[in-house]
Formats: sequence, structure tokens, C-alpha cells
Amino acid sequence: MNDKAYWSASLPPGSPAWQACVGTRGSLTEHLMATGRQFSVDVLAQGPADVHDDELDLLQVNAKQTVYARHVRLLLDGVPVIAARSVTREDCQVWQPILARGSRSLGLTLFGGLPGLAREALQFATLDATHPLAQLAAVPDAAALQARRCRFTLAGSPLLVCEVFLPALEPMLK
Repeated sequence: MNDKAYWSASLPPGSPAWQACVGTRGSLTEHLMATGRQFSVDVLAQGPADVHDDELDLLQVNAKQTVYARHVRLLLDGVPVIAARSVTREDCQVWQPILARGSRSLGLTLFGGLPGLAREALQFATLDATHPLAQLAAVPDAAALQARRCRFTLAGSPLLVCEVFLPALEPMLK
């Protein structure tokens, strides 16, 4: 399994509508809701999880530690368009209560004015089928998927939000 990806600040190529969505500095949830389609969140799993190799430094953990993760799919009109992983340290008392939100979108909270919240720059990657985030996306026969991630800190505690853009997204943006 390839747990590492090359993450960079460069927005991947795509249509103007797709790039506007993927590169938005604001809330991805709000961007999706602005399409006029019905937006929903499907929670796949939440709780202790294995850490990915390319998360170690950003979460300040080692490869032997487990982390606390929330895996969801974001849907438009009932169709999955994004697979997301929000992950923090397993013992993090700052982020775990925020992640315990059922099917409510995390994006609305992250961009809703949490006092003291800091957001780092977006990073982008092309994931091959063996990367755990691509496996979370569960897109059969996808040789590569585009993804982005961003680290947030609150009270000194990191939260890494990773989003994988599924093939069904672009046609829904038109």
C-alpha cells in the first residue's frame, strides 16, 4: 500500500467550475450547497484508526500510534461527490467533541467563526489507487483521484481534513 502522496500548493488542472470548487478558500460545504442540489453527509466510520504515513508530521504522531478519524462522503442529490477524512490525535480533547456531529457537515463549523481557529494553506495531490484516501473513496477502476488537504489548529491541537474528489462531482458543477 502506498501511504504517501506528493502534496503541493499547485491546484490540479480541470474545468473552471471544477477548479473553483476544488480550490475554494472558503467552505467546500457552502460551495456545494450553492449548486442548488440537495447536499447531505453520509458518515462511514468514526473512531480510532490507523495513521497514514503522510499524516505523521502534520498530526505530530508516530507510525505506531492510532488516531481519531471521521470518514464521510459528501453527496449532491444522493450521489457521492467527495470522500473525506478528518483526523486528529487519538487523545485530543479539543477536536473529538467537534467531530462528534453525526451527519452535520464539519465545514459549517470550521468556517463558522470558531474563536482561535487557525487554517494553513491548502495542499493538493493526485492519489493512485493504492493510497488509503483513494481506497476510502471506493471508486472502482479509478487509476488516479484528485485530493486536497488542510491542517487546522485550535488550542494548539491539529486537525487534518482530507477530501478526495470523485468523478461524479464535475458534471454536477455545470
